[in-house]
Amino acid sequence: MSDNGGWEAVPPHSTWPGLSDPTHSVGYINRFRDLAARGEDLWGEARLVEALARPASRLLDAGCGPGRHGGYLAQRGHQVVGVDVDPMLIRAARADHPDVSWLVADLVTLDLAALGEPEPFDGALLAGNVMDFVTDGDRAMVLERVAAHLREDAFLVVGCRTTQAFTVEDLDAALPGAGLLLEQRFSTWDLRPWRADASFCVSVARRPRA
Repeated sequence: MSDNGGWEAVPPHSTWPGLSDPTHSVGYINRFRDLAARGEDLWGEARLVEALARPASRLLDAGCGPGRHGGYLAQRGHQVVGVDVDPMLIRAARADHPDVSWLVADLVTLDLAALGEPEPFDGALLAGNVMDFVTDGDRAMVLERVAAHLREDAFLVVGCRTTQAFTVEDLDAALPGAGLLLEQRFSTWDLRPWRADASFCVSVARRPRA
């Protein structure tokens, strides 16, 4: 199977189960399509990005999965590029949101200029548990590679579970090396105040002006 490199070209930087078991990806795709069909609210992360972004911003959905967040933002008038390591998820994103640029890419070695997207971004999103599926030792590099695609004064929103592989302490330690400054922190995507005992962390970081 090949799609922007395909299965055989995927570097060993992801523990996403769908890379070894495509039925996992099919189940994931169908689950969220079913939830959307039932009218469930699946776009809290995207609404936060929309609140941070200026109109018609260029936005990066890093670890986009089947594209629900990037698709929402594109419908709101933003120019979106979505990337994911799983070709099957990217195909689903292209099917559901054909007007968005969806690319197969490994976040650890992300180089969008090589994939035809050289322009920097006004903001980026690492939603849900994307960082949990990056191999140990490579998560700081994800932040560095995503931040390298941001223009000055651009933002990065990162979600992570506080008790999983990538903790709040890990994130804070990695931000300076990526050239990012922590700006705000919340315990939910709907901006509940941050608490040290929260099970989830939503952090807004920014690439400062030179």
